[in-house]
Amino acid sequence: MPMPSPVRRVRAFRTRRSRRSRTRRLLERHLVVMVVTALVSMTALLVSYREVQNAAGEMRTRGAPAVQGVAATQLALLRAHEEAQKSVDQRTDTVVGAGARYENQLSAAGQGLSRLSDVQLDGERGRGVLETVNGVMTSYSSSLTLGAVKYVEEPDDLMQQEKFQEARTLLRRPGTGVVPRLDVLQEHQLRRVDRVSSLGTLQQTGWAAAELGLLVLALTVVSALWVLRGRCGRSHDLWLLAALLVIVALAVVPLRATVSTQRQLDSARRQLVGIEEQAHNHTNLAKSQRFVTDKSTDLRGRLAARSWQSWTYYGSLGGGALIVLLPAVGIVRRLNVDYWRAG
Repeated sequence: MPMPSPVRRVRAFRTRRSRRSRTRRLLERHLVVMVVTALVSMTALLVSYREVQNAAGEMRTRGAPAVQGVAATQLALLRAHEEAQKSVDQRTDTVVGAGARYENQLSAAGQGLSRLSDVQLDGERGRGVLETVNGVMTSYSSSLTLGAVKYVEEPDDLMQQEKFQEARTLLRRPGTGVVPRLDVLQEHQLRRVDRVSSLGTLQQTGWAAAELGLLVLALTVVSALWVLRGRCGRSHDLWLLAALLVIVALAVVPLRATVSTQRQLDSARRQLVGIEEQAHNHTNLAKSQRFVTDKSTDLRGRLAARSWQSWTYYGSLGGGALIVLLPAVGIVRRLNVDYWRAG
């Protein structure tokens, strides 16, 4: 068999060398794409996941208590007026201890306003509303107490009616009464709750970028495995296979956790709207108060922090580190053994 000529040997050597060079550059490109897409997709995923959890935290610590507090305070004030008027109508206003019911409601309303100052969602404007309401409520309480306790004898009937009318005006006067002012605050708070609990366009874009980046990363890893098998004679690479499994987990687990949290937020928003609607049902104030109390208790349980939410975030953070390191180690290892050191 004739030996190949020197020219043919040189050409064959150059062909092999060129093919090796192209394979090396191809693997290096895969490495760059994998690192960049891993960093971009994980940044988008972690930020998007954290935003949803922050929204749940704000709803739990401020949003729900603020809306519930306004509804409970309004009902307590209206119930106080109802109980005071009832004691007069039933002629029990002269009985010792007859004012305990309306006084309890006034005390509950005062405590509600005190808590609202810490959790209200309307910022400086909300603080101004609550300061005004506190001032008006002082006058309201004074008028109600005079009508229910002091002017209870028959000669004082006109004065009693006047004091009750003053209290009613302070409570319900359109625009300046306690209840209308709290209605305005509640409207602003519900708008804030709606913004916080809704998955906005920016968050949706962040999740789309994260999932698309993970898809590109997974396809790049599969392509790298194919290159290693077809051009380098490596049937598989455990580092890249492990990275592929982590990528699939990151594409599924945080997204499912976010969907679950978002459902909780949607349900909480609907319940808060129902609580606010019930606060305007004045046909049976005692029943409305029980409804608000029961729903508030149920909502606190639904919005309670879950340990898996934090673990999902930290698990995603660890997974993000892995999908950067595993492909890099796998590709760099092959490049070092097969190309860089050999070169």
